[in-house]
This record gives sequence, C-alpha cells and structure tokens, in this order.
Amino acid sequence: MTPLGNDEIIELLKALNESKFDELRLEIPGFKLVLSKMPGHVEEPSAARPEEPEEPEEPEEPQEPEEAEGLVAVRSPILGIFYRAPKPGAPPFVEVGSEVGAEDTVGLIEVMKLFNTVAAGVAGRIARVCAENGSMVEYGEVLFLIEPIA
Repeated sequence: MTPLGNDEIIELLKALNESKFDELRLEIPGFKLVLSKMPGHVEEPSAARPEEPEEPEEPEEPQEPEEAEGLVAVRSPILGIFYRAPKPGAPPFVEVGSEVGAEDTVGLIEVMKLFNTVAAGVAGRIARVCAENGSMVEYGEVLFLIEPIA
C-alpha cells in the first residue's frame, strides 16, 4: 500500500504536467515514486536498495491462484487511471465471457492526459475483471484474467 492516496498521486501527475520539469522523484522510507514526461521511460527497481540490507535468497513463492487455475493475468504496463471503455458512456471494451485475440484492446490507462492501450496479450475468454473503471492502478497490477483458448 502506498502512503499516498489516488487523489494525491493525481495531483502530483497534474503538477508535473504543468511544470517545466521532465521528471519527479519522491522517496520516503519504504516508498519510491518516479513520474516522467519522457515516453517509454520506465525505471526498473534496483536489486538491492542502499537503505535496506540484502536478504538471503528465498525459495520461489507459490503460484498465484489464478495461475494455478490456468488463467493468464493481463497486468497494467504503467501507473495511471484505468478505463474499461473508450469514452464515458460507451460500452466497455470487454465483459466477462468476451472472446479476445492477443492484440485486442481490453482497456486504457491515462497518464498525464495521454491514453495508453492495454492489449489482451493472449487469445482467450475474459474470466474476471479485476480493476475498477476509473481507478488508479499501479505498474504490474492485475486488470483482467483470461482463460486461454487452445
């Protein structure tokens, strides 16, 4: 959980968008936020943070229940606001039970008034919608679960 709420993150996004700066970095103990105007700029987390002691390698975590059920997770490629439809009042791109191709758009993520499409990534049937329309989503957050078609 982040120490900032959705409204506070949106305000930071707006402030960066209206500023002359290209990037905003916020670091507090246990939390780091990097916002950038540069397209395609994604900062990967470092293997070991200086303020945290390196921990011994742990055994692999058990699979998420969805993976065990044979479902494929469609994850958010970026931090932003998730939308299920192309515009307000329009029907959603997909519903539970919808069949999709790997390249089909299943949602949009808005970052600083720019909309990024989210593709299904796999051909199949939408098994579950995991993110709420209009909600703030984080990088890697599960948006949908898809049952692949063999």
